[in-house]
Amino acid sequence: MKIIKDSVHDHITIDGVARDLLDTPTVQRLRGIAQLGTVSLVYPSANHTRFEHSLGVYHLACEALEHLGVEGRQADRVQAAALLHDVGHGPFSHNLEDMTYRRTGRYHDDVDDLLASGQVAAVLEEHGLEPERVAGLVAGEGRFGQLVSGELDVDRMDYLVRDAHHTGVPYGTIDHGRLVRELTFVDGELVLREGNVQTAESLLVARALMNPTVYNHSAARIAKAMLRCAAEHLLEVESNEDEIDAETLQRMDDHDVIVALRRTDPTREFSRRLDHRDLYKRAVWAEIDDVPGGIIEADHESIREFEREIADDAGVPEDSVILDVPGRPSMTESTSRVVVNGDIRRLGHQSPLVDALRAAQYSQWRLGVYSPETVREQVGHAAVRILGLDIDGPLISETRDGLYATLDQFAE
Repeated sequence: MKIIKDSVHDHITIDGVARDLLDTPTVQRLRGIAQLGTVSLVYPSANHTRFEHSLGVYHLACEALEHLGVEGRQADRVQAAALLHDVGHGPFSHNLEDMTYRRTGRYHDDVDDLLASGQVAAVLEEHGLEPERVAGLVAGEGRFGQLVSGELDVDRMDYLVRDAHHTGVPYGTIDHGRLVRELTFVDGELVLREGNVQTAESLLVARALMNPTVYNHSAARIAKAMLRCAAEHLLEVESNEDEIDAETLQRMDDHDVIVALRRTDPTREFSRRLDHRDLYKRAVWAEIDDVPGGIIEADHESIREFEREIADDAGVPEDSVILDVPGRPSMTESTSRVVVNGDIRRLGHQSPLVDALRAAQYSQWRLGVYSPETVREQVGHAAVRILGLDIDGPLISETRDGLYATLDQFAE
C-alpha cells in the first residue's frame, strides 16, 4: 500500500493492482504530459500533469465502487482502468490528438496495444485481470465502463475540480463527493438517484463556464493552433533527425516534442514563438452566424487549402496564416441521466438550464484566423474575402448575444 498527498483530494491510498501499475513506464510517462496543454500560457500555475489527474480519477473510482457495493475482481478491473485511462494520451494532451488520429486512426482511449504487452500486461495478468477487458473499460464499454468514460464518469469529476484548482478560477468547483455518493445503476445505466437534478446541473454549469474561460481561452487556442501547425511540419519533414512519424509522436511526452521542434529547421520559428510566448494575433474572430456552413463543416485538407489561399491573397508566407475552425457547439453532459419521480430522464429533457447554456455556447463560438501581428490587417481582410464571411463591422468580435432565456423562466 502507498499513500500519496494530492493537492485536490488530500491523501490518496494506492493499493492492489493500482499500486503495482503505478511505477510502470507507461504510467510514469504521464508525469511528462501537461493536463491542459497550452493553457499554462494563459494561467501560469496550470502545470499539473496527466499523472496527477490519473491518481485523482483512481481515487474517485474507488469511492464510487465502495458506494455502489462493487468488490473483488470487478472492482480491481475498474480501478486499473481508472489509473490507466489516460495512458493513450499523446504530448500536450488533447492539443495534438486530432492530428495524430488522422494518421493513426487512434484516439487516446484506444489503449488495447498499450495494455496487451509489456509491464502493464504483466501486472494485470499477475492480478488475474485480462488486459483486453481493462482496455474495454477505458473505452467506456459495458456497465462499468460508464464509470470510467461516460456522461457521469469520475474522469470528468476530477478534471473539473483539478483544473479549476490549478488555474485559480472558481468556475469548475463541483460537489464531487455528492456526485460519487449519488451514483447508482438502473437497468444497466449509470444514473444519479432521485433528488439530484441540481447535482447533475452543477457538472453542466461547471463545464459551460470552464470552456470559454480556460479550455477555449483565445490565447490558449492560438497557442494550440501554432503547436498543431508546428507538429504537422515536423511529421512532413522527409528525413528529420529523430525520424518521427505519427505513431512515434503519439507516444512522446511534452519535453520530447519541444526538443524535436527546436532541432528541426521548418519548426524552429514556431518553437521560438511558443518558448517565448510570442504568439500570433487574431486577424479574424468571427461569430457562428457570420460563417458559411461549408466552412464549419470543412475537413482538414480543405482548411489547409483555405490557409494557402488566404496567404496568397494577402501576399504573405503560408506559415503566416492559421485557420482555426471549432466544431459545432455540443453539450454531451446534457445526456446525463437522473431519476425523477421514479423515472430515468435525460438532464436535457428535465432541466431548463440546458437550453440557456446551449444558447450561451452558441453565442461564444468563434472562428479564428491567426497571423503575426505585422501582417494581421491584410490577412484578416483576405480571410473575409476567401472564406466569404458575412462581417460588416470589426473583424474581431468580442460581443456576445444575451442568453435566450431569463431567470424568471428558471423559477417557473
